[in-house]
Amino acid sequence: MKERIQQLPSSPGIYQYFDAQDKLLYVGKAKSLKNRVKSYWRFSPFFTPNPTQSSRILKMLHEAEKLEYIVVESEEDALILENSLIKQLKPKYNILLRDDKTYPYIYIDESNPYPRFEMTRKVIKGKNITYYGPFPTGGRALLDSIYEVYPLVQKKSCLQEGKACLFYQIGKCLAPCEKKVTPEIYAQIIEQAKQAIVKRKILIGQLEERMMQLAEQERYEEAGKTRDSIQAIASLNISSNIDLANGLDLDIFAIVNGDERGVIIKLFMRNGKIISSSYNYFRHTHIFDLNEAYKQTLLEFYTIDTPQIAKQILTAQPFEDAPQVANTLSTRFSKKVEILTPKIGPKAKLIALAEKNCEELLRKTKHNTIMEQKIADLFNLSVIPYRIETFDNSHMMGVAIVGGMVVWEEGKWDKSSYRRYTLQKRDEYGQMKEMLSRRIIDFQTHPAPDLWILDGGQANLNLACSLLVEAKINLDVIAIAKEKLDAKAHRAKGAAKDLIYTEEGIIELKSNDKRLHWIQRQRDEAHRYAITYHQNKKRKEDTQISLLNKKGIGKATVKKLIDYFGTFEAIENASEEDISKVTNKKISNIIKNNTQ
Repeated sequence: MKERIQQLPSSPGIYQYFDAQDKLLYVGKAKSLKNRVKSYWRFSPFFTPNPTQSSRILKMLHEAEKLEYIVVESEEDALILENSLIKQLKPKYNILLRDDKTYPYIYIDESNPYPRFEMTRKVIKGKNITYYGPFPTGGRALLDSIYEVYPLVQKKSCLQEGKACLFYQIGKCLAPCEKKVTPEIYAQIIEQAKQAIVKRKILIGQLEERMMQLAEQERYEEAGKTRDSIQAIASLNISSNIDLANGLDLDIFAIVNGDERGVIIKLFMRNGKIISSSYNYFRHTHIFDLNEAYKQTLLEFYTIDTPQIAKQILTAQPFEDAPQVANTLSTRFSKKVEILTPKIGPKAKLIALAEKNCEELLRKTKHNTIMEQKIADLFNLSVIPYRIETFDNSHMMGVAIVGGMVVWEEGKWDKSSYRRYTLQKRDEYGQMKEMLSRRIIDFQTHPAPDLWILDGGQANLNLACSLLVEAKINLDVIAIAKEKLDAKAHRAKGAAKDLIYTEEGIIELKSNDKRLHWIQRQRDEAHRYAITYHQNKKRKEDTQISLLNKKGIGKATVKKLIDYFGTFEAIENASEEDISKVTNKKISNIIKNNTQ
């Protein structure tokens, strides 16, 4: 490694340290690879880590056995590549923030004579477009309430119909499709709706009045929905008396690393008022680095598709790479972006407000992750597993082969992150390999969790570990399976105990152990999810088999086609020539031309 370091180029790039087991320890970026990497070491009288480095870097350097690097064109490219690799590979000594969500905005395109408000997560092309947001939560409720209160064009298709519809009859639309309202009058209503989006007290007041009317009319279900909308819209705000009279747009970020976990707060100020806020947690780590945390947060949040970015970004603490991140964002959005950490004045008060909310969130959740901490201690995990992915596969005699992944995060199921897999392999080992391999590829866009739980024993555990080592990804893995009685794993309740397989050996917990119950709950949810998908897929395949049988195609021929093409969809998309190669021209003619 000493010789490799001495031969490094002076070009910008990223460098990676690996340990003796070839596990990735750390990813960093450099304006000059030669200068940056050399600064970690002393070369005389002996080759040793530079003692002036931080304790976390010193710990990493003592484990490092190998160095690799990638040369890029510019420091900006190095910054972006570094962030991408950290997100994808989970290096042991880099902080990993997980917030890959894109936030929705409300927008309106006023190039149309009768415009309407829409939701978007991406940039919309057009000259007269105005964005409102972002709205991490409550955005849909806000938009729906605008259409509930103001008589606007309710649906995209309304104007195309050219005829007044039910919305006009119930007073929710003024029928611009029949020119019953002029563009000028309609524009006045649009202005009122714009004010309601920004000054939401107006909208909430109107909704409260409507809720009372519905309740008096004993339309309780509608009144309840209106109440829920009011609560969702009200939740957008963080209470603050801080208003900037000059109507500035600001995005405010604060990051606090607590004893058990960290939290990121985002506040969004538009026209001098806080319009929405968001927060997300990240795993606690003794190797926390503030510079990395802010770099990742800002680069992940402001993607190229972000509809709107404030010209000034406030951060609660200054960080080393702020100028470079600001330059990258300025290039990305073709306008000057500043990253500031004010110490006095109203902007400093905004930062103090964000930090106060960070501390409050950490205080509230301090005792909500006790089980995850116990799991980390029991299995000697590298981190407390705040996000867990559990896998299972399901099939019946090689039919309708599927897999399922369920996700547990922050003490609850994250059902929007569940994934289903249609699998091709016939054996269970091959099916698990196919499913895990596809998930590893997906780490590029959806970062790795803190823990994998597999339904299976030692073979599946070894498989997962080998795939992760090959991909150079740090990720804890455990597997759960029934102990074998008479050389068979009996799944019937009470017939056998569940055993936990780890890299350090097999762990057997008592049947009343809550930690075992927690793992079983993850496994059972994955099994339920996979078996449900299997049943639905098999029902669909049975229908397709029945249709082919009615056309005179026998079961043996159907099996031959499935074995070759994999799925009914692939058979449907195959050419007549390909099908005839597997069967004969008569069969291919029946399938492709729907004739007997």
